[in-house]
Formats: sequence, C-alpha cells, structure tokens
Amino acid sequence: MAIEGIAEVPVLLALEDDPSARPTVRLPLRQLLQISIYWLGINAIWGGVGIFNQQRVDDLAPAGQAGSYLNLMGWLALPVVLLVQPTIGALSDYTITRWGKRKPYIVIGATLDVVFLIGLATSQTFIALVVFVILLQFSSNFAQGPFQGYIPDLVPPEQVGLASALVGAMQTVGFVTGAVLISLAFSFGQFTVFLILLGVVELATAAGTFLFVREGKAAKPRQGKSWLSIGLSAWGTDILKERNFTFLLVSRLLFLAGVNIFLGFNVLFLGRSLGFSEEQKGLWIAIIGVVVGVTTAVATLPSGIASNRFGRKPMIYIACVVGGLGLGVAGLAPTPEILVLGVVLLGIASGTFLAVDWALMTDIIPKASSGRFMGISNLAVGLAGPVAALVAGPIIDKVGGVAETGDGPRAAFLAGIALFALAAVFLRPVDPTPREERLAAEQAAAQAAAPAA
Repeated sequence: MAIEGIAEVPVLLALEDDPSARPTVRLPLRQLLQISIYWLGINAIWGGVGIFNQQRVDDLAPAGQAGSYLNLMGWLALPVVLLVQPTIGALSDYTITRWGKRKPYIVIGATLDVVFLIGLATSQTFIALVVFVILLQFSSNFAQGPFQGYIPDLVPPEQVGLASALVGAMQTVGFVTGAVLISLAFSFGQFTVFLILLGVVELATAAGTFLFVREGKAAKPRQGKSWLSIGLSAWGTDILKERNFTFLLVSRLLFLAGVNIFLGFNVLFLGRSLGFSEEQKGLWIAIIGVVVGVTTAVATLPSGIASNRFGRKPMIYIACVVGGLGLGVAGLAPTPEILVLGVVLLGIASGTFLAVDWALMTDIIPKASSGRFMGISNLAVGLAGPVAALVAGPIIDKVGGVAETGDGPRAAFLAGIALFALAAVFLRPVDPTPREERLAAEQAAAQAAAPAA
C-alpha cells in the first residue's frame, strides 16, 4: 500500500494474504536498516534519561536514600510499562489505516515523547520527575509495541539473524548517542537543551520509519470484535501455553536486569566508589558510553551471523558468562581504567545477547500475533530497570549507609552477577526450533500415530 505524496519504494517483500505465514522474499540491506533505525531514537532517549535520572534523584533525595528513591521511581512507572506496550501491540495487529497497521502508533508516540521530555527536563521536584517519567514511558511504549512487529512482519527466516543483529547495533548506537549528549550536559551544567535534543533524534528516526518502511501483511480481521476485547486479549492466559516463549521471556528479563545493574547505577559508582567530581563524571560517562557502543556494535553482527550456524542458545549462554565477568570486574575496579575493562566485557555480552535474543524470539512466536507477542516480550525490557533497582537500590543504601560510601555500588554490582546466572538457568527449557517447523513436526507425528481409518 503506497502512502499518498510519498515516492514508492521498490518492491521488497511478498505481501501474503495469510497473516500467520512467514515472509519469503529477501530484503536488501537498506530496508533492513530502515526497519531497525527507530531503535536508535528510542534508546537515545532512555540512554540519556537513565543517566539524567540518576543525577537528578541524587540531587533531590535525602542523604543516603538515592538508591531507594531510584528504586521507587522504577516501580511507580512499572504499571505503565507492563500495560501499554503489549496492549497497543495487540491493537496494531488488527488496525487498518491508509498508513498501515503500525505507523499511526509510532507517529503519535514519538510526538508525545518530545513533549514529555520537555516536562522532564524542567521538573524541580521528585514528584514532578516521577510524573514525567511515567508519561514518557507511556508515549515511548505506545510507539514501541507496534514497531516491534516489523521484523516478524517483514523479514524472511534466513535474514532474521542479520536483522536482529542490526536491531542490537541500532540500540547500541542510540544508547551511545543518549549517553554522549547527557555527558555534555554535565559539562555545560544545562540538561534541558540536551534532553530536547534527544527528542529531536527520536522524532527524526520515527519520521524515517514512517516514510521509508513498507508495511507487511494485512491486518488480522476483527470479525466483529470490539477494540476493548482486542486490547484485553493481549493478556489472555493462552500465552502461558507458549512454554518456550514464557521461559525465554524470564531469561531475557534476568539478563537485561543484570546489564541494568550497571547502567542504572554507574553514575553513583563514579561519584561514590571512585570519588569523581561532576566534571570528571561527565567525561567518564561519555567514555563509558562510547566503549559500550563500540564493543556492543562489534559483537552484534558476528554474533547474529554465528547464531545461524552454531545455534541461538549457545550464543546466549556465552553472553551470560561474559556479562557476569564484566559486572564482577566493574564492581571490583579500583581505577576507571579497570572499570572500562569490565565495560568492554559487558558491551560484548550485550551485543551478543541483543543480536541473538531477538532472532530466537522471532523464531518461536506466532507470526499472526507478532505485535502482541513482541510487545509482551519487551516487558522484559520494561521490568529490567525496576528489577535491577530492586536488587541494587537497597544494597547501595544499606551497605553505603548515610555516609554514602563507595562500598554500596560495589556490592550492588557484585550481587548482580547472580542475575546473569539465573538467565542461563531459565534459558535451558527453551526449544529453539522455529515455531512453524516444530508445529509441522508435531502434526506429522500425530498423523503417523493415529490409527488408520
């Protein structure tokens, strides 16, 4: 379906009538990049906002309670994270507009992101800060749920590894963009302008998605269902029957929570454990962001391609081991140089995981409901921050005490190693066989076992 006033993109995919069928036509690299580019904008926002929130809460919270306040903020925003993305993703599976089923949600969410970033930047109290974090979570997830349906919608099986690797690379570039922009804010002592710039980056990538990404298969027929019933269907208990999906979701949550132990509390580590000034923190936040970006980007493409040959699960196991080592090195680091070594390991682990986890998720979900399932899969992303804060926040305040010693962040980093170990444990029951192949094999086995008529 062409959008009026927009030049038609060359035909890149087969639009099939069956929403449950997988795409069959290979996509050129340019289209794969266009499918993943919006991840850059989304992660630029949260890469920058995560750092901003650490600094702002440390300024606003009573002495010795910054970790607990960050924990509280995460859990107050959590209901929005849990509810919005899967619900809107499910609605998009059935949406019919002249722009397709995903794009209207992306436009609305991206526009609201900029508005709420301005509110966040100008917040002067902890309550105001929390309100705008919640609103920003709403708008970001409103766009993100439908957007995640594009890879299952458009990418054929043989390109899923590459597409997932590009998603991981774009997420990393976005994180670096956000971290670098906010590090400049430390130097200038002015956060408002740089938070607005994050919104501009996100809006630009959303515009690229709207203009250049082709829609895939037609929306699922509503068959008389109300929009309310469709939204509620995102939370149907039938999803528990997808055992592979459920275990992978828990594994994903635990791995990302381990990464968020570092990302969510590295500013406190720099200030308390290494004794850095505000100017030094700005410099090392930028260095850490670039190191994470480079190592993650370097790891994503070869990991995604290697997963096609060696399997998805072995690559994720490797990511869990390397991630645990990285967090351990970071927690024990006596100098920023040793800290960077831990960051390198965390970047490699994150790049490997981001590339392969997306591919595995795409393999095992029902394609006709990709918006719903990918929306629910991203609950792991939304929950990762609060779970990390639940583990790290109380440890930082308890171990560090009112004096806010550097032992608090160190203890939190070391405790986070257990999250990577648990991620590997919950991955074990997952059958990585693509869902269509598994169902076909089960059907053939059932027919073979049935008595002859």
